[in-house]
Amino acid sequence: MKSQKSFLMFAGGLIFALGVATGLTAQTLGDSPNRKEQKRTDLTGAPNMEVIASIVELKPGESSELHVHHGVEAFHVLQGAMVEAPGQAPSMLPTGLTSMNLRDVKHGAFKVVGDTPLKLLTVHIVDKDKPLYDFVK
Repeated sequence: MKSQKSFLMFAGGLIFALGVATGLTAQTLGDSPNRKEQKRTDLTGAPNMEVIASIVELKPGESSELHVHHGVEAFHVLQGAMVEAPGQAPSMLPTGLTSMNLRDVKHGAFKVVGDTPLKLLTVHIVDKDKPLYDFVK
């Protein structure tokens, strides 16, 4: 009886660990390694949409790739930094700035320059059946 209980506890722990690993893998496939998801939920009244809140941090020298979302991305700059888009002069993305990127509109493609990391709070309202990011080449 004791060995059966131990086996069931081991099996339950293994199943839990596999579930966590699968969730972490699903978040990172086709995703930005700089994004740390905070919360996700279905959008009330829209069964094929979900809301995803995340913190994105890009350290100096790191880049954001050109990409689109299948929905709207709202972002708020928690910590501003100097950024440089290809072929353009560096410019400040200031702390406190709030903006949006619309459905399927290309954005990103900048590098953080200087010595301050860029930190954003992002909220995506996106299609559930599509990846959060589609990178554009």
